[in-house]
Amino acid sequence: MTRIAVFAYSDTGHACLKLLLDRGERIVLVATHRDSPEEKAWFPSVAELARSRGIEPVVMENPLDPQSIARVRSARPDLVLSFYYRRLLPEEMLDEPPLGAWNMHGSLLPKFRGRAPVNWAVLKGATETGATLHAMTARADRGAILDQEPVPIGPDDTAIEVQRRVTTAATAVLARRIDDLKSGEARNLAAPQDEAAATRFGRRTPEDGRIDWTRTAKEVHDLVRAVTHPYPGAFTDVFGEKTFVWRSRVPGLAAHDTFPGQVRAEEARLFVACGDDRYLELLRLQPEGAAEEDAGAFIERRGR
Repeated sequence: MTRIAVFAYSDTGHACLKLLLDRGERIVLVATHRDSPEEKAWFPSVAELARSRGIEPVVMENPLDPQSIARVRSARPDLVLSFYYRRLLPEEMLDEPPLGAWNMHGSLLPKFRGRAPVNWAVLKGATETGATLHAMTARADRGAILDQEPVPIGPDDTAIEVQRRVTTAATAVLARRIDDLKSGEARNLAAPQDEAAATRFGRRTPEDGRIDWTRTAKEVHDLVRAVTHPYPGAFTDVFGEKTFVWRSRVPGLAAHDTFPGQVRAEEARLFVACGDDRYLELLRLQPEGAAEEDAGAFIERRGR
């Protein structure tokens, strides 16, 4: 029976590992990350899933460490699979399994290589993304593609809504290709990526959520939905204090004779002018340290 080493984290890692376990695959190693106290854990625990199935997970924060490499070698995997594990595996690990090492990435490669691919896809206004199963190489997200599954992105979809679709797509791809991976046929079926079509984006930080009102209304809206709950959120200081914007809407209203960041309150509705002379409507807000509220309550409280 094929010996499989799994590197996994987050919701996609949990879902893909569960699929393998439910199939009765022989999992000889589960490597994962320690949950960070600075990150809101909105996803189920890979470690807890592994323990519930009688597998003691290995917290492996640095796969480059000689002990980590030795641990993988001692498991003698025929196949290595990575699902949203956050570190690049060294060549010593990639060369170990005779059936290869494969990764599930949360975009339609070669588009949106790098970290936080779903957040970046939403932020950049993409109308489609997906999941890609590809060979792992020394360079991240560059290996030959075995299979992909697209998912749509609507104009008001948030990143977490898209991420859930990507996770569903990832399990569909894995279910479709696990037999090819185990038989070794995957290497014959995988096709090289088109480097000319590649895009790559880096890691995001909470500070990247600062709203630039000189951008278009759509661009600001895309930022809001890309980093809204459970992510750190978009924020602004146009109200005199740091205020998070959790939900917005592009109403299609012209904002002539205004400047970017100019606020307009109209009954229970709140608008801010953007750089394209269009308003963005703010629907849910939260002053730092206060409770989240809808625009009407925000306006009423400020008017007292």
